Amino acid sequence: QVQLVQSGSGLVQAGGSLRLSCTGSGLNLDDYVIGWFRQAPGKGPDERDAVSCTRNRDDTTILASSVKGRFTVSREKGKNTVYLQMNNLKPQDTGVYYCVADARCGSKISEYRFWGQGAQVTVTT
Repeated sequence: QVQLVQSGSGLVQAGGSLRLSCTGSGLNLDDYVIGWFRQAPGKGPDERDAVSCTRNRDDTTILASSVKGRFTVSREKGKNTVYLQMNNLKPQDTGVYYCVADARCGSKISEYRFWGQGAQVTVTT
């Protein structure tokens, strides 16, 4: 069964850090671009915002302007896992984060074939 398994959800104070993991099962993440999307509280499924996309051919990461300088993405190939490291978190970063995979980066989550189950991130003041 092909799936993305996420871990790392949590509650953190503003200014803190959190790392989300996305592990491939039945698919080699090295063969895909990996994206991260966020669904903020009160927003519907169609309003999930793109946070990042990491190309597999050169590991270049495109970051949303709201997270530049604070979020980074890395791959651990031996574990078939991609990490979203989130530093200096702000209350507006709160939401459910989804990792996704497909052949190319897209601006909408619906453009991706494979999705993780989502991870809740809550940032308090």
